[in-house]
Amino acid sequence: MAVILSGIGGFLYLPLAYLAIPLFLYPNRRIFLVSWDLLKQRRVDIETLLAIALMGTIIGQRLFIASLLALLFRLSDSLNARVLHESHLQLMDIFEQVPKTVWLLKEGVEIELSLSEVASGDILVVSAGEVIPADGHIIWGMAGIDQHRLTGESIPVEKGEGEDVLAMTLILSGKIHIQVDKAGAETSAMKIAEILNQTAEYKSLTSLRAETFSRHLVYPALITSALAWPMLGFSSAIAVLFIHPKTRLSVSAPISLLKRLNQASEQSILIKDGRSLELLKQVDTLVFDKTGTLTEDQPHIGSIYCLSNYNESEILYFAAVAEHKQSHPLAQAILAEAKLRNLSISVPEHSECRMGYGVKVVLDNQSILVGSVRFMEREQISLSGKGETLQAMASEQGHGLVMIAVGGRLIGAIELLPTIRPEAKAVIEQLKQLSQIKHTCIISGDNEAPTRRLAKELGIDNYFSQVLPDEKATRIKQLQEKGAFVCYVGDGINDAIAMKQAQVSVSLSGASHIATDTAQIVLLDQGISHLPKMFKLAEGFHRHMNNQLGIMLSSTVFGMSAIFLAGWGMGSIMVLNISSLLVSLGYSFLDKPEQDAKGDSKLSEPE
Repeated sequence: MAVILSGIGGFLYLPLAYLAIPLFLYPNRRIFLVSWDLLKQRRVDIETLLAIALMGTIIGQRLFIASLLALLFRLSDSLNARVLHESHLQLMDIFEQVPKTVWLLKEGVEIELSLSEVASGDILVVSAGEVIPADGHIIWGMAGIDQHRLTGESIPVEKGEGEDVLAMTLILSGKIHIQVDKAGAETSAMKIAEILNQTAEYKSLTSLRAETFSRHLVYPALITSALAWPMLGFSSAIAVLFIHPKTRLSVSAPISLLKRLNQASEQSILIKDGRSLELLKQVDTLVFDKTGTLTEDQPHIGSIYCLSNYNESEILYFAAVAEHKQSHPLAQAILAEAKLRNLSISVPEHSECRMGYGVKVVLDNQSILVGSVRFMEREQISLSGKGETLQAMASEQGHGLVMIAVGGRLIGAIELLPTIRPEAKAVIEQLKQLSQIKHTCIISGDNEAPTRRLAKELGIDNYFSQVLPDEKATRIKQLQEKGAFVCYVGDGINDAIAMKQAQVSVSLSGASHIATDTAQIVLLDQGISHLPKMFKLAEGFHRHMNNQLGIMLSSTVFGMSAIFLAGWGMGSIMVLNISSLLVSLGYSFLDKPEQDAKGDSKLSEPE
């Protein structure tokens, strides 16, 4: 509207053009407010330059040019607001992951009450399939607990009376009574959230290169404009401010960025913070969480130990019979191995899931017990010396171990190992081939032996094991102090602090809410196969922005020369500005990634 009014007024009736002034000044009032605040601080910045340029056109009665300039400012703000909409990351309420109500045990009766009413000393009843709502210790029962998202342990652990449990961990089997030690904001999970909220905004020094480039030219532009005034006149002095690339870059750069973000999303890469594309080009160190990132949630069968006359297939058969109706990861690993060996599984006559991490079934009038060492002891099954040795070895190496007893006698044990993601080795090899990647590392809360073994198998340079959640961020900081520019890839609650510390953070789809909410980039295919694509996208954007800056700088140099050598004023420079912007926008829309013969982007896939 302002452009129309000023245009009609400029050609037909000048007073009509003055009606346009409030129409284009009000929407851009932020520029003047920021300029005033900067002036009070005895500082100048891009907003100062823009405010002077806009007021200069009004004073010079170039109201049509002023309205065009104001329109560009408004378009710039709108585009940047759209790009940065997802940049301000906020933590989701992690209590969305737990029930709103819990079961309180009071005088032998289970009473349902709100989670917010739970206090230290209360006794809660938690069963299989439920999330533990508070930190505490077990006073009755046994349970198999998956706590890898909080602690990083790759294999579910069994816990019984007297042992501590943590909020936000999942009970896979069993039923326990927990005496609450810490509830609400005092739990370990909420302490992580508190640390995140207290962490300084780590992105404050990183902005798009276009913005940085523009800011560096503020003082040269103001000084040159001041020199041009006495030499060439008021119109030329304001024209010097016009040719500053800020307005053009703030329109073309967001469009280029939006295009790359859309391109990334089409390839199952969600980039929530646009600045990450530029930061990725600076990454030289990749740090991976272990469990859930390089490995899958479901383990796989390792060795099957025969402790009697039964062979491996028979031991696996008995285990599969007992676990055929169970859904937890260990049971699924056993059933998957039985299917792989083409074992035909019978249906037991009677099945009973006992308290703790074990199950008892009856087949052909014979009892079958499948479970942990503690479960066997509870059922009064003798482990013998070899069984105890196997358990000690498994504990040392961080493996899971399932015992099988038939007819009251231990017959064997099945080793459960973390399952490495099938794409992991190829992805790591591709990433290490990138010229910018100098170092790779694993940081895990798991035991030293499995972490060391995984690093060796995948060809990862270094590892840190048994690292607590808050210590992960410390490790990242130590790498940064040595000059590393870190990209952290993780999926658990325990990774969130490290993600916040790293310059770039990546999470997997299906990870904990707090991890996906904190991460700047989310890989939507629940794997790490898109990591090489992610870096190639960043490389393409870096090249694109170099060319954009070249276009803008060339037009700025040409315009400045025309002002001082040919006496160009506001009108001529505005035409040059618009022409330069159109060229830049055309390049933004026409520039595409290289295509292969099939028409797909040349972004390497792991074989």
